Amino acid sequence: MRFEVTILGNGSASPSVTRHPSAHALNVREQFFLIDCGEGTQERLLRAGVSPLKLNAVFISHIHGDHIFGLIPLMASLAMAGKQTPLQISGPPALERLLDFFTRDFGLQLSFPLQFTPIDTTKHRLVHENTSMEVWSVPLRHRVPATGYLFREKQDPVGTIPRSYAYLSDTMPSAKAAELIQGVDLLYHEATFADTERHLARKTGHSTATQAAKIALKAGAGKLLLGHFSTRYKDLELIQNEARTIFPETYIATEGTTFGIPVVKK
Repeated sequence: MRFEVTILGNGSASPSVTRHPSAHALNVREQFFLIDCGEGTQERLLRAGVSPLKLNAVFISHIHGDHIFGLIPLMASLAMAGKQTPLQISGPPALERLLDFFTRDFGLQLSFPLQFTPIDTTKHRLVHENTSMEVWSVPLRHRVPATGYLFREKQDPVGTIPRSYAYLSDTMPSAKAAELIQGVDLLYHEATFADTERHLARKTGHSTATQAAKIALKAGAGKLLLGHFSTRYKDLELIQNEARTIFPETYIATEGTTFGIPVVKK
């Protein structure tokens, strides 16, 4: 039973020839979920071997272009492919206005029902649930309303320990967020800057690698993935090493890489 995330983009807002904007594909027992949808996400889904038609739901953290500019093209492609099953999209309320514009005024004709769930970015709430998993919102600290997501497997009757994955991007470090994701198996936390630029991180509503590592430590996370890197960093070893001095189980969220959480029996 797979519980794994594939990194589709680990860059920040500025364009780069080596990194793409934010997007993760999560596979929970062959149910596929998209987390953020930066420009070009659908092409990277295909490269990762994930058919966009398999997506059960999309979760958007906030309304900045590097996290949403791939969403409308993805929806258009799904319509051209004749998708019939509903697509669930969750995100801050402002996202619904964007979706309304493209379906009403831009002429985007969908072949499938679109189900939108507005997320109160100030609350920790259950926002999605099915027989095998649940998804919780995690309030973040950014320049615009933003939410993280905690994906948590439900108790399995065969006696395995439920697995979990948390996505925290974009945000300044938040002790409250660390508390809400206590014991998470795999944590993705943005690390836009190295700690020498912590003044810039604070000014722009982002985190440094050191700050991300401290959040992972507070959360009691199993592993930490770092991403959303500024284009000023050509070699990410600096970012990784900085975090590892505090939280050794730190890894770069390398694009195209899949990180799995193994099944553990009780």
